[in-house]
Amino acid sequence: MSGDSAQFGNSAYGRKAFKRSRSHFADRITADGRDGWPVEAGRYRLVVSRACPWASRALVSRRLLGLEDALSLAIADPIQDDRSWRFTLDPDGRDPVLGIRFLSEAYDRRETGYPGGVSVPAIVDVPSGKLVTNDFQQITLDLATEWTALHRPGAPDLYPRARRDEIDEVMAGVYEDVNNGVYRAGFATGQEEYEAACSGVFRRLEQLTPRLERQRYLVGDTITEADIRLFTTLVRFDAVYHGHFKCNRWKLTENPVLWAYVRDLFQTPGFGDTVDFDHIKRHYYQVHTGINPTAVVPLGPDLSGWLTPHHREELGGRPFGEGTPPKPVRAEEEVPARGRP
Repeated sequence: MSGDSAQFGNSAYGRKAFKRSRSHFADRITADGRDGWPVEAGRYRLVVSRACPWASRALVSRRLLGLEDALSLAIADPIQDDRSWRFTLDPDGRDPVLGIRFLSEAYDRRETGYPGGVSVPAIVDVPSGKLVTNDFQQITLDLATEWTALHRPGAPDLYPRARRDEIDEVMAGVYEDVNNGVYRAGFATGQEEYEAACSGVFRRLEQLTPRLERQRYLVGDTITEADIRLFTTLVRFDAVYHGHFKCNRWKLTENPVLWAYVRDLFQTPGFGDTVDFDHIKRHYYQVHTGINPTAVVPLGPDLSGWLTPHHREELGGRPFGEGTPPKPVRAEEEVPARGRP
């Protein structure tokens, strides 16, 4: 799977060996339009689920860069079914801009018989209704580097050229062992497979701990793409990965450094205001019936700690570099109260 997808039926999770497929639709939206998709305000629609960590990267990037007016947003129901992500949160069960009930319709308009399932994040060309890309690894990098003409004044540089080698190195380890590792542990079909994945998750987190004890952010003294990619997994850790995916050697709240780090980001405009814990919990526990056949959603964990002081500012750092925080989230995109701490 790339991103979160309905590749082989949700009941199969935990019963088939887990393998995250490469994104089949890897066209890029660029400033020069070299793939046939030029950056253009209002032309494209970003489709996400607030439940999905891969899609949440794009939500955070879009907010930080101030692309809300340039790139419209469609939010899918967290309870997907085997027909793919659906727009049942919208009136009449249709996305009001694309006019479709299921994200698969945009995929079908682009290509029939495509491999890899229907995943988010996805960017759809509004005039044609066709999917442009579901390349979850590249979408946010392009938002940071190819969409610069449409960035808000004061937008941060999330992928600074001078730091890219280090950012790429950090992200590669985080992807393999943490972002993807929790899924390999959660969907493991055997003990050895599970233990290898789970051990990898905590080994990487323990390697990151001293780094983040010394500095506020993963690379340099500002927020970068590396922080976004780690955040979207850590913010889900205690709510779903610790129990549902059996990554339970310790809770995030039991690691003082990582717990302070993720709270610092959560309280930074553009991060926590995109997180919907209700969507996250209902998706994982109700969709993955292969590993949670009762579909019972746990009451915990207590979310009140997310807004407690973290004291990370004592390490210095400038969250937005030479830039400024994003504007308050728009009312129509605000996370419902039941999804917030």
